[in-house]
Amino acid sequence: MSAEQPGASPVAGASPVPDGAAPVLRVGTRGSDLALAQSGQIAGRVAGEDRVELVRVRTHGDVDRTSPLAQIGGTGVFVTAVREALLGGEVDAVVHSAKDLPTAPVPGIVMACVPEREDPRDALCARDGLTLGTLPQGAKVGTGSPRRAAQLRRARPDLEVVGIRGNVETRLARALGEDADLDAVVLAAAGLLRLGRSEVISELLSPDVLLPAPAQGALAVECAETSAGAWFESGMRAADHAPTRAAVAAERSLLRTLEAGCSAPVGALGTVTGSGSGSGSGSDGADDASEGTVLTLRGLAISEDGTQVFEGTRSTPVDLADPAALEADAVRLGQDLAADLLEAGAARVLSTAGGDAAS
Repeated sequence: MSAEQPGASPVAGASPVPDGAAPVLRVGTRGSDLALAQSGQIAGRVAGEDRVELVRVRTHGDVDRTSPLAQIGGTGVFVTAVREALLGGEVDAVVHSAKDLPTAPVPGIVMACVPEREDPRDALCARDGLTLGTLPQGAKVGTGSPRRAAQLRRARPDLEVVGIRGNVETRLARALGEDADLDAVVLAAAGLLRLGRSEVISELLSPDVLLPAPAQGALAVECAETSAGAWFESGMRAADHAPTRAAVAAERSLLRTLEAGCSAPVGALGTVTGSGSGSGSGSDGADDASEGTVLTLRGLAISEDGTQVFEGTRSTPVDLADPAALEADAVRLGQDLAADLLEAGAARVLSTAGGDAAS
């Protein structure tokens, strides 16, 4: 792991804070365009753009850009190094794509903020604006995700699904570049939207076709437990979004109970409906909470070839105004749905190797 100061940018590269000056939130981040964009956006909401310093952390997943993620440790390879920087006191917070986070808790680290979720769907980026339904017979579609690959094969068994890796632009070029060798690629819509690249999306794929990865589209801000009471704590609370936190907790609980990590084709999507599910900040959402607020979780485990599918749905009433009860209810919902899937036989497909690409 190595940490280095970023080059000049509107947010990054802040100099050390002189005595008496306003404090600066040091945010550890990977150096990819997407990581820098989402870290800067969220940190700016928490502390204000003029009080943020982005500290780039080089991870093993950034060094090895060619090996399949499953061979180098799954998406967790993008998380370990920035967490080490946090525990080492090099940074005050780290911003993760929540779907990249291993489900096991880490001593000394707390999830301080889960901002409102971006679009959780997968996006098809195809030549000539083609959709999943209009891709020609035998079309080549690229993805680094076993979950996406399996569901693509389920929807269109005729497609040739090709494994790919690389940053967003590298993957897009495989379908949309001058030397494109694929007909389409599938990426997380959230990453494209955060990068301002919505124009490359030819179709947003319904969860009925491709159920997203657990926590896809959500971000998670982690801090050290020792930062409790820090000057940025109120900003974290204000940026937290209770409905998103509940949905993410349920999805990650399902994944953890299935003991699948990011190595098996598992999809999950939680949604909060009712009078307390407004799109404001966590505190606003909690103030609006009342009877009738329901958390619904959909889950899926699928074989690599898309022929064996185990899926289900469960719901539970929740109180967004009670964080402890909300977390407990969400976790229990994920556990109960996972139990349903396992009872149906999902264990047969959970040993599949692989791992979602980073976006």
